[in-house]
Amino acid sequence: MTEQDEYFMKRAIALAAEGMQSNAGGPFGAVVVKDGEIIAEGYNQVTSTNDPTAHAEVVAIRKACKTLNNFELTDCTIYTSCEPCPMCLGAIYWTRPKMVFFGCNREDAAAIDFDDQFIYDEIEKDIDGRQIKFVQLARKEALTVFRDWDAKQDKTAY
Repeated sequence: MTEQDEYFMKRAIALAAEGMQSNAGGPFGAVVVKDGEIIAEGYNQVTSTNDPTAHAEVVAIRKACKTLNNFELTDCTIYTSCEPCPMCLGAIYWTRPKMVFFGCNREDAAAIDFDDQFIYDEIEKDIDGRQIKFVQLARKEALTVFRDWDAKQDKTAY
């Protein structure tokens, strides 16, 4: 960890405070850095936008991808004020950054009523044992689109 890493983490923490103080959402902030420069910032905006996916990391990732005109962040580092939740963890893995720094951990978040353990527990269950009912429907028709994708010559793989 370098002084530069600490600087970027402090910026993520400042964004968490900024978003919280402005009532945009919960106390979470994130920055995306490439080549030593912040290319995107975000703070939680769930309650102000009525968007449950508007977590700090997702907001920053969306902005960074738009800035880079790319759906991957392979040469980037993400700094986030808290260990990413399962949704943000998925988004981070899809964008393939080289590294993630985080401030608070999931236990710290749970202590202030941001507890994601139930999601981790649900992921581990068989689909039939989950709290929300999942029903497979029209698989045959849906598979035709998958087959078309598989055969598509001009697709952008990811």
